[in-house]
Amino acid sequence: MREYPYSFHVALDGNGLNGLEGRAGVCLFRYDPASGDHAYKARYFGGASGGHAPSVDPSRRVGFLGNTGQHLLFYDLATLDEADRISTLRFEVPDTTAKSSTHLVWLDETEFVTSIGEHLWKFDVNRLAKADLIAPHQVKVPHAMKRTASGRYIVYGGMDHPERGEAREVGILDTHSGEVRHVTLPTTCWHLVCHPVLDVFYAISFRVHPADRSDYGHWGTAWLRQYAFEVDAEHGQVLRHWAADRDVPAHINSDVTISDSELIFCTGGSQTVVLVDLATMTQHRLIDENPGPLGSWEFPRQSLNTVGESFVRGNFFTNSHLYGEALRVSRGSLIDGIYACQLSADQTLLFTANRGQNHITVYDYPSLRLRDRIVMPDLHELDDGLAEWADPRLGFHHSYLVSPEPAVRAEPAARPDPDPSRPGGRHG
Repeated sequence: MREYPYSFHVALDGNGLNGLEGRAGVCLFRYDPASGDHAYKARYFGGASGGHAPSVDPSRRVGFLGNTGQHLLFYDLATLDEADRISTLRFEVPDTTAKSSTHLVWLDETEFVTSIGEHLWKFDVNRLAKADLIAPHQVKVPHAMKRTASGRYIVYGGMDHPERGEAREVGILDTHSGEVRHVTLPTTCWHLVCHPVLDVFYAISFRVHPADRSDYGHWGTAWLRQYAFEVDAEHGQVLRHWAADRDVPAHINSDVTISDSELIFCTGGSQTVVLVDLATMTQHRLIDENPGPLGSWEFPRQSLNTVGESFVRGNFFTNSHLYGEALRVSRGSLIDGIYACQLSADQTLLFTANRGQNHITVYDYPSLRLRDRIVMPDLHELDDGLAEWADPRLGFHHSYLVSPEPAVRAEPAARPDPDPSRPGGRHG
């Protein structure tokens, strides 16, 4: 079997507008930048729903498919065959189906931490039926989870709760003391990433409006300014932040990654990759894959499905502002955009997956020159029961990149603490 240096794992949620209720699958895209050769395989898992975020254990033996259907689901990295599965309902029943183990953090080659219901739990992949309760997570609906550079802190974003409302918070678990810290923010932040050498993380705003002014289970994209918050994990303190006016196309983010010099996140609503300068947090640059109003009609089945499902999500007459704001955010496009982006370990390649246009793109970094773009197969090739007119998207969502470790990597200089009175004089 041909070996490829890069393996790009992308979660699949099917062809619906609301991926939280769709199918559960994974796409494995293998790539060789020297020749441009590639191979791919996709697989959906029966009896599971809402494929959301893949992860690979540190020993690269097994993959995890985070999902919104209350399962812990593992798969073989080479074949994508299901390796194991367990219902999380045996441990704790959530108060809403929005609460599920969508993300996890590996502690070592077998142990990991994830959220179930109102708590954080620790598992061993070899003994899934036995779990240890760690502590209450203290947020409404936990979402993306990461581990800081030292390994001491596990940090996680939070979603708005369908009944309890807007989140505007992140959580921090100190794995040494077991203490959980709740950090209040001005905006809800689903997704985040950790600094490569400091115990600092970056939470990206995810701003929506509830249907009928109160229903956060059926939300619409908010045409509001977007934020990126730099947070000290040790003290739970916001150190700096980036704010972008509402016309900057940075809405409805998904994957967040980071280089030595830039905070990088992709957007499903705006169909961009946003790269924010870490040194100052005042400058940004963009990759723009938005096809525009006319270009989206090159994808008629996708566009019509988006329109149809939008009307199912909310009454147009009482929520006309949500439809108007969504069109401002999408700049008239009727399909969604980039949900996956990952930077290679040597920081030379940026992989993205565009959900609406159903393609995977590889960019050179930091130049952002387009290196390769591969249009992926229609969903019909995996499901021959679909009608010919059905939406053909595979449903790309979050991703995980397995790439060769660089032989030598220069560590970025630690940024001076803006508060010189703090002990130690540096963050983390």
